[in-house]
Amino acid sequence: MYLAMTRFFSWSVFLVQLIMLLPWLSIASLEPKESQTYIIHMDHSLKPEHFSNHESWHQHTVKSLSSACVEDKETFLYSYTHVMHGFSAKLTSCQLAELEKSPAHMTTYKESFGKMFTTHTPRFLGLNPGSGIWPTASYGKDVIIGVIDTGIWPESESFNDKGMSEVPSRWKGKCENGTAFSPSLCNNKLIGARSFSKGLQAAGINISTEYDFDSARDYFGHGSHTSSTAAGNEGRNQGSRVLTMVTKTCNYVYGASHFGYANGVAKGIAPRAHLAMYKVLWASDTEVSAATDVLAGMDQAISDGVDIMSLSLGFDNTPLFKDVIAIASLSAIEKGIIVVCAAGNDGAVASIHNGAPWIMTVGAGTLDRSYIATLELGNGLNFEGTSYFPMSVSITNRHLYYESNDTQIAGCKYLPRDQVKGKVVLCDDSNLDLNGQMQTVILSGAYAAIFLSESLFLDPEEYSLPGVVLHTRYAKAIKEYATTGNNTIVKSMRFGLTKTGTGPAPQVAYFSSRGPDPITPSVLKPDILAPGVDVLGAVRPDVSYIEAGRYELVSNYMLMSGTSMAAPHVAGIAALVKAVHRDWSPAAIRSAIVTTASKTDNTLGTIRDQWNGEIATPLAFGAGHVNPNGAMDPGLIYDMGPQDYINFLCGLGYTAKQMSTVLRSSQWSCEKRTDLNYPTFIANFSNQTTLLSEKQFTRTVRNVGDHASTYRASLKVPPGMILKVEPNTIKFTNKYQEQKFVLTVQVGQHIPKVNYGYLEWMDEHNHIVSSPIVVLKD
Repeated sequence: MYLAMTRFFSWSVFLVQLIMLLPWLSIASLEPKESQTYIIHMDHSLKPEHFSNHESWHQHTVKSLSSACVEDKETFLYSYTHVMHGFSAKLTSCQLAELEKSPAHMTTYKESFGKMFTTHTPRFLGLNPGSGIWPTASYGKDVIIGVIDTGIWPESESFNDKGMSEVPSRWKGKCENGTAFSPSLCNNKLIGARSFSKGLQAAGINISTEYDFDSARDYFGHGSHTSSTAAGNEGRNQGSRVLTMVTKTCNYVYGASHFGYANGVAKGIAPRAHLAMYKVLWASDTEVSAATDVLAGMDQAISDGVDIMSLSLGFDNTPLFKDVIAIASLSAIEKGIIVVCAAGNDGAVASIHNGAPWIMTVGAGTLDRSYIATLELGNGLNFEGTSYFPMSVSITNRHLYYESNDTQIAGCKYLPRDQVKGKVVLCDDSNLDLNGQMQTVILSGAYAAIFLSESLFLDPEEYSLPGVVLHTRYAKAIKEYATTGNNTIVKSMRFGLTKTGTGPAPQVAYFSSRGPDPITPSVLKPDILAPGVDVLGAVRPDVSYIEAGRYELVSNYMLMSGTSMAAPHVAGIAALVKAVHRDWSPAAIRSAIVTTASKTDNTLGTIRDQWNGEIATPLAFGAGHVNPNGAMDPGLIYDMGPQDYINFLCGLGYTAKQMSTVLRSSQWSCEKRTDLNYPTFIANFSNQTTLLSEKQFTRTVRNVGDHASTYRASLKVPPGMILKVEPNTIKFTNKYQEQKFVLTVQVGQHIPKVNYGYLEWMDEHNHIVSSPIVVLKD
């Protein structure tokens, strides 16, 4: 979507439309026929002793294939230490067949490709420098967040190290030298920067040398944006706006803003946390990321010593034993690293990505901030609508054009240039293609436009002409005036206005992927909702993102939307919780975030769906919208460790080979319990044959609040469901004491396809530990 005047960024329009809205594209066919890239899982216990390390063994194994396949050339890519025990290499079918004869060979994966998930927030989340989790967590001091993305723009003010603590002594990472990137650009904020591209190159996918950098430098702005959202330092006076005509450039420096919208100070969720960038996405022919490169980036992040890993990208949904992010994340979890991933932008039911139960999966919500234009007609009627036109301009006394007798013209599918030039055009909702309407208006030579639509989803980059989108509830009044004669005028239109406190907010973003998770439907996904619409963050400042008339505009900060933007919010919040509770496991921190989430919007109503305005369900928002201050003191936590995930995998019916692939081990033990100690509940009664069906969940909670506490269960039960908790009162006499309970869910035959209630544990110290209970039925 990022419309611009250069060849690169006109090409990027197509790129970002794919990133924002479309499912993954399969491009395996791009690999050469004579050889392909494979990820090879090896049994590390069979490494011969004379090899000093696993990498030397892996390299020798690949080189030795030439003796059996004499004329074939092999290419060794990466050796993996943490995310799996194995390596990646480009091999012919002969070489692969020879390799698979080895007793040490366990599993082979073909290379796969994925893409990123891209679209005031600290205040909206209730973060306050005077109280709550920010000062308690020292703003995330000494926590290290590793971001797997498109790179970083180190000169951004968001990555200055003013007020930062020294690099933690446990840190093993570094900043690599490369094109337009020197290690000297790193500091106490940006403490690591590496890049990984061997997989893409082995697949024959060209990485642009004109628009990208052979280094960790950000070519696109996505990685800088996600990094600044998670842990950007205070960025002041960096929202510069550059207007470029053919021979002249003028610079205007403002506070951090999107061309004047959302003006203020840019600050990340954990502004005192350290950052490390692992670049795995490149400006290539296809704009994809190779699984081999993503694995290498995640492997290096684990080795370097990150505390949090944030990924705003994903691959096609596959079983867990084929899901490289799931496998790598389980390895990270075993080492105490919290993994936060974007849920995806497919917007449909059962379209969740990154839904493995050990990953914190994040959906996108809206903010309480609107970008508006005002409209006054010649008859004195006033309206307020949505606009992102990137210039603060005022239009007065312009003729209003509307041709109601021709649906093609009324819907702006076609506009007669000689009739509309220099006028404000009214486009009605007989044509639902807002993007097409805007392009028609631009090509017609019109001066400005008014769009009537029930959908306000015209992206910021599309406003290259002064335009305002008004809801169709205003259509009758506007069209009545527009058809009163030939002297109708727009008395005034004003742009560049920002309004906060608007609602209802949050809503589930129309593009945010919904559950149930297609791979593990027994676990409720997404886990949580976080801001993901019109999020202001740092970007690459030297390229044009938007055009306005004859001008190309660049900025240090831009509004973006996507679950890509939501995930780093939660990564930052996880860093804050980690800073307060250093000894908590990843599951404990997720539990704290999930059970303290808000289920209501700023009008005190249930969170709604942006697409249709209807009440949303936990399949869209998970446990609710993230509440950082609540997560600091959850009262109770549902904890889990590696063995819990092993037990869960044992219950999936995987073969021994598939189990060893996920667990990266040839030995494991399955315990009887396969139900995860998850902080949410989901039950599927699709095959119900009895009048009353039942499912039980056993959970263990640990007291992390006051030493002496008594919690009582409160059940919010919808019609058609029966919920029981035994016991319904649990008492704790000490901190860290654990108690078990059993939740019983019963449903009749006549219930909605999706129904849900809540279990809330409440104590005398104002803790409310909330869990959604979702019931599905065909």
